Amino acid sequence: MNILLFGKNGQVGWELQRSLSPLGDVISVSREDVDMENLEELRHYLQNKNPDVIVNAAAYTAVDKAESESDLAYQINSEAVAILADEANKLNAWLIHFSTDYVFDGSKSSPYNEDDTPCPISIYGKSKLAGERQIQKYHSKYLIFRTSWVFGVHGHNFAKTILALAKNREELNVVSDQYGAPTSAELIADVTALAIFKVSQTTNNKSFSGIYHLAPSGEASWHSFAISIIERTQQSTKIVLKTLPSSVLPIATDDYPTAATRPKNSRLNTTKLCKKFNVYLPDWHYHMHRFVDELASREIF
Repeated sequence: MNILLFGKNGQVGWELQRSLSPLGDVISVSREDVDMENLEELRHYLQNKNPDVIVNAAAYTAVDKAESESDLAYQINSEAVAILADEANKLNAWLIHFSTDYVFDGSKSSPYNEDDTPCPISIYGKSKLAGERQIQKYHSKYLIFRTSWVFGVHGHNFAKTILALAKNREELNVVSDQYGAPTSAELIADVTALAIFKVSQTTNNKSFSGIYHLAPSGEASWHSFAISIIERTQQSTKIVLKTLPSSVLPIATDDYPTAATRPKNSRLNTTKLCKKFNVYLPDWHYHMHRFVDELASREIF
């Protein structure tokens, strides 16, 4: 199996290089190799490859910055994705793509299902939804994984920011009225590899095409997530933090204004994914513990 991976240096792309390697020959591409902002360059690159699977982990993810860089966000998250889908269709290759909980407005009182009507409230969310629709327009062999609150050892994320702040501050204010499931890049990569393997081993594999929600079990607020990270660090590492769990103070979304509006409910129902691919999704604490312990072992604090 020949796999072409875009976005190798991102949080998820970094882990995908590991998880995809047992499946076949993986060509991993960074923005230095192919500029997703140069749509003709992207198309030309694809036309000179013959992958069985294209995995797109590249994206514009600066949620707040997207409010003032909407053209760039749409170019990378939608227009480039349209080219990936169009060329994948010509190659008869599977396209694997990652989307977000931000396609929803967060007003639902229960976890979102795949067939709930999207209603993004930020430019980032709108651009990611546009990307989903480009894939559905141009191709019929695709897996779109919507995920939420991604964290990992590689790259920038909320979890690493909390630890960096906790080393230097005695008190932190963290939003407590937004809920979701902190999702490890490691988990996303492993489930993606399993799904690709399952598709490759199935004769009528087009039946797998569709959108799936991919997140661990359990839920948290940003506030409780931050406390859990600090508690694990104190319990299992020698890292000294100034912030105690009791000094992580809850604040409302309105008390922490940002350029982009975030959904207050980012919970995703993963029943479809679990049944279709026969996967087990552990509680989010499992990978959070691994994340903290690995950071400590690498001394990346």
